[in-house]
Amino acid sequence: MSIEVYRDAYGVPHLRAADPAELAFAQGRVTAHDRAWQLEVERHRAQGTTAAFLGAAEAGWDVFVRRARLADTARRCLARLAETDPETAEWVRAYADGVNDGLAEGARRAPEFAATGLVPGRWEAWTPLAVWLSTHILFAGFPTKLWREQVATGLGEEWTELFAADGPATTGSNGWLVAGERTASGAALVAGDPHRFIEAPGVYQQIRLACPAYDVVGLAVPGVPGLAHFGHTGPVAWAITNAMADYQDLYRERLRRTADGGVEAYGPEGWRPAAVHTETVEVSGGEPVLVEVVETGRGPVITGDAPDGPGAEWEGLSLRYVPRVTGRLGFEVLPRLLAARTVGEVDTALDGWVEPVNVVLAADTAGGLLHRVAGHVPVRDRSNSLRPVPAWEPAHAWGPEPAPLPRAEVTDGHAVMANARGIAAPLGVEFAPPHRADRIAELLGASDAWTAEATAAVHRDTDNRAAARLLAAVEAAGGDAAGAGDGSGGLSPAAAGVRKRLLGWDRRMAADSTDAGLFAAVRGAVVRRLAAHEVFAGLREPAPYPELFRPWLYLGPRVGLALETLLVSGPVPAGDVARIVREALEEVGAGEPPAAWGTTHRLAPWQALPDPDDERWPGLAGDHDCVLSTSSAPGYTDRSARASAARYVWDLADRERSGWIVPFGASGVAGDPHHEDQLPLWLRGELAPVTTDWNRLTKEQG
Repeated sequence: MSIEVYRDAYGVPHLRAADPAELAFAQGRVTAHDRAWQLEVERHRAQGTTAAFLGAAEAGWDVFVRRARLADTARRCLARLAETDPETAEWVRAYADGVNDGLAEGARRAPEFAATGLVPGRWEAWTPLAVWLSTHILFAGFPTKLWREQVATGLGEEWTELFAADGPATTGSNGWLVAGERTASGAALVAGDPHRFIEAPGVYQQIRLACPAYDVVGLAVPGVPGLAHFGHTGPVAWAITNAMADYQDLYRERLRRTADGGVEAYGPEGWRPAAVHTETVEVSGGEPVLVEVVETGRGPVITGDAPDGPGAEWEGLSLRYVPRVTGRLGFEVLPRLLAARTVGEVDTALDGWVEPVNVVLAADTAGGLLHRVAGHVPVRDRSNSLRPVPAWEPAHAWGPEPAPLPRAEVTDGHAVMANARGIAAPLGVEFAPPHRADRIAELLGASDAWTAEATAAVHRDTDNRAAARLLAAVEAAGGDAAGAGDGSGGLSPAAAGVRKRLLGWDRRMAADSTDAGLFAAVRGAVVRRLAAHEVFAGLREPAPYPELFRPWLYLGPRVGLALETLLVSGPVPAGDVARIVREALEEVGAGEPPAAWGTTHRLAPWQALPDPDDERWPGLAGDHDCVLSTSSAPGYTDRSARASAARYVWDLADRERSGWIVPFGASGVAGDPHHEDQLPLWLRGELAPVTTDWNRLTKEQG
């Protein structure tokens, strides 16, 4: 083999090989060397076997993965890929072979294997597809439909979309493009940051892939070949955000046991046989869990436990998702993106994309610009997008062709994508509030000479536009109508002092700001009181769904995310809202003065093995709706589990003026010099340089 591995000053791998297949092998091998533990956790998550070494806490995920048939769907998608694009199928296989070649060495470096007794397994050619599926199966947020069902039954049909927002477990991103007419160099800039649950090791991997056919830098998903989301080939660069499209459906199924132990489902044509078999989820330190896997004509049944005995009937929910229906995942796009030289080639490649559905920005050195949606959104009745629908009604079937995908021209010299209602609006139901998108557009409009370095400052912006309505309610709490006629609104001196400070606050969620901490304390008190209001009593009952879906179904976090709406509309009377705001001011005024925002708003990354020193994680600036998005659950915890999983600026004038950063480092091995060496830069909102000169890199021996 002709594989060469180089490293930059941050340990980022730069790979050279003779051809794309050999390069895919190299990518798999170096990823296994750097992140063996992460790769094996992801493989087990995709197969539904994590509880076997991580314990009972992971059994719920494993049961869902088995019921949803993720591994079988990955096998199905690979089989179709092998039929329609055998070259790409072999490219994916080469990546898996590379992982297998490097796993043993990588596992020897990772102490987690010894700690759990896990032995590295074998990656199949379909495993990268399964990893992609398990990583993104919740991206469209189908459990939100369960929440809307809860709202309809526990609050009333008219309030079904009351809590519409960028929900507790969805993921978003910022992204923007500045055309050459607005840059100092005359060439475009593409920048942004994906907001995801922060995991350690990180969910993105900085990497460079070079062979005679292409030379690309970008952010890879460990376990998946190529650079699906963010890349810079030199002549062209691209980036994505979550389109917030709705492309998965839940069907209410009527099921019954047959005399021979099989299962039938009631659909538009009446009772029809369903596929059924049993699997076992092994649990470390616990009893194994038997899982009956049932699949109807709509899809796999993911909720509802079947009673025993012939003729027994029950209900469940089936999940219909595009790769399961079509046998396509869009992996044929990945090598085409690497070889792209123009936005036209990026555009053509993305016509084959399936899941998740993304908004894409791209620019090339010839001045070409691209702003479009990519992915597969089924055409069906509007009600499918809102709540679970009856499996037996023909009106809820999917149409034979997907929905047309919107695109837009880049006007005013820039384009912004931040999960708000934009070009993807016809494809979804819930979107992020417009605050991030509007703020980015405002910042970009302030200059006609943007550089990569200056653009990075946009990432750091902490202006909290979402605070405006609560601050207006705080201001109203001191009005004469509130009671006293002296401008205090009947507030105590301490509460009036809190009000005065908030009204003088600059609205920035800086980590060292005690005013930001004060705002968060008042907001939290308002959220808790609103959630406790009697009108929401019907939403406080435990939902009859698996624990896995609870993040979408907790009332408190839902109230926190929908606070802007609930302050001015909804079922809580305006007088009660005003009273709640005054009570929150009194509560905070009577307590200890809140600390600076970063004291409580600390990073809380997910790790497969709990960190024995959780207190070591640093404080953060930003907030959910800031450009510097660092999400928490107001009223319940200030800890932030979701933030920028990477940041990047792609400079089309000179790739070496580009920058990138991940929260931790290039290595997933504790104790490695590059395990967390990027964390200080990430905290400061700085970027590490992209180095492409091979002479400035260090060649790895062996």
